[in-house]
Amino acid sequence: MSIHNPDIKRVTTHTIQELKNRGEKITALTAYDYSMAQVVDAAGVEMILVGDSASNVMAGHETTLPITLDQMIYHASSVVRAVKRALVIVDLPFGSYQGNSEEALRSAIRIMKESGAHAVKLEGGQEIQESIVRILSAGVPVMGHLGLTPQSIYKFGTYAVRAKEDAEAAKLMEDALMLQEVGCFGVVLEKIPAALTRQVSQALTIPTIGIGGGPDADGQILVLHDLLGITKEFKPRFLRRYADLNTVMTEAIAHYVDDVKAKDFPNEKEAY
Repeated sequence: MSIHNPDIKRVTTHTIQELKNRGEKITALTAYDYSMAQVVDAAGVEMILVGDSASNVMAGHETTLPITLDQMIYHASSVVRAVKRALVIVDLPFGSYQGNSEEALRSAIRIMKESGAHAVKLEGGQEIQESIVRILSAGVPVMGHLGLTPQSIYKFGTYAVRAKEDAEAAKLMEDALMLQEVGCFGVVLEKIPAALTRQVSQALTIPTIGIGGGPDADGQILVLHDLLGITKEFKPRFLRRYADLNTVMTEAIAHYVDDVKAKDFPNEKEAY
């Protein structure tokens, strides 16, 4: 069961930094709607990411690219209304920040003002440095994201592990140090070798959050629907399923169908 500190009434970026400083692991999960966010928050997770993975999980798209800024704000608003404790971070979607720092700032401000979220996350390193700096200059907390960056899937052409070669690993380290230097409060490291995660986490004073990066990141994040076993097709090595809700829900709904067909539901006690 969760052993989160009940004295922490609201998790902030300062809280996350303190967890790293004292060597306590940080927990993060995705959420996209009010009901699920309530459950995640009550369970004691420190950070909730309203991920652009909503494009896959909630809308059924093959990639994260189709989701729009308006849709991200809708999901983020739903999550923020549910959360009493966790730090809520929202992905800036594809096309809302790359190549244009002014548009990046407008996108970030819209998310913060219209959803009430606490921070934003951007994918990439030096190529988006200007956008990150401009967002930070407006007082908006930013989390970075390096390694496998799903918004660049068509550039990479594969979801394979990133930064296995020395040159790419060196660039990732440079990008991570840059993100820290400009003022990001943390960085997600996705699907990179465990040894590189350890090196980056030791080199940075800001927290690292791993997904498919081994045990040595300062924290871990998973997609909620994967952890709960609602999704079935996605089976990467790094995923641990903590439940099989797909089976539980399917059986419950099938039971309901059977009861209605058999005229067993509703019964006399369930009628007015």
